[in-house]
Amino acid sequence: MKVILTGGAGFIGSHIADRLLADGHDVVVVDDLSTGHIEQVAAKARFYQMELGSPWLDEMFRIERPDAVIHQAAQASVRKSVQDPVFDASVNVLGTVALLRASVRHQVRRFLFASTGGAIYGDTDQTPTSEDAPALPVSPYGAAKLASEVYLRTFHALHGLSFAALRYANVYGPRQDPHGEAGVVAIFSQRLLADEPARINGDGKQTRDFVYAGDVADANARALTSEAVGSFNVGTGVETDINQIFGIVRRMAGSDQQELHDPPLAGEQRRSVVDPSKIGKVMGWKARTNLEEGLRETVRFFREAPAAKRVAPVQPA
Repeated sequence: MKVILTGGAGFIGSHIADRLLADGHDVVVVDDLSTGHIEQVAAKARFYQMELGSPWLDEMFRIERPDAVIHQAAQASVRKSVQDPVFDASVNVLGTVALLRASVRHQVRRFLFASTGGAIYGDTDQTPTSEDAPALPVSPYGAAKLASEVYLRTFHALHGLSFAALRYANVYGPRQDPHGEAGVVAIFSQRLLADEPARINGDGKQTRDFVYAGDVADANARALTSEAVGSFNVGTGVETDINQIFGIVRRMAGSDQQELHDPPLAGEQRRSVVDPSKIGKVMGWKARTNLEEGLRETVRFFREAPAAKRVAPVQPA
């Protein structure tokens, strides 16, 4: 199957590209390199450096004639979405709509969308949270992902485009950006290995559902060949608090740094964990990498990475 993979130079996208190529698919990576890295583009994939709003998008579809699209490219910063919701919507909503339109024009059979399992549900009393829970996003980022899912359903109703929206929990693993706001595992790994301060927001008892990037790639590979339509949680169903993550990474990094706590972030969710039973029943997927194993692989990656990639700059207050 020929697959256009947006965001294939990024953290999650590059893992998906590796998996698709291993499965024998023909992969075309589209990435504007605003956050992705050219060295992460799979050697066997064809690459277009392009924004989704480019007037050349339609021409690229005409040349490549893909069977499927896996849309991973996004403005992924919740904080930036609050600061500039117009920019967030222009990338995460309008970019998705442009891709959907091109997919319909060129008779794409299957469209996979990287959605979010935390920002869509917001604070909820239902934990683990199923796909049937109310969608109550509290950030423009979450609202944009929800709006994109509505567009997916609309294009399915109007044009018959088969789709799956994969609602990721907190994805971690090798190649994650340690300079971002969401990659706490990457941030802790690079800082503790470099003997730099690794700070925890608030009391560190806020919980997240940490799912390994290789398992997320497996979810995409299964969804690609499935005919199931709808939204599907991709997570472990297990809550882990940030203090626990810090302690495990500290041990694996061989650090003796004590816990350092900053004030809590305004509006941060206290608990976030998704129920993955639906995708298990429909597609046979489950997270197979336990937390210790996944963290060990992540710390190993940052230990072996060049020093320039390990050390994040200290951000001004």
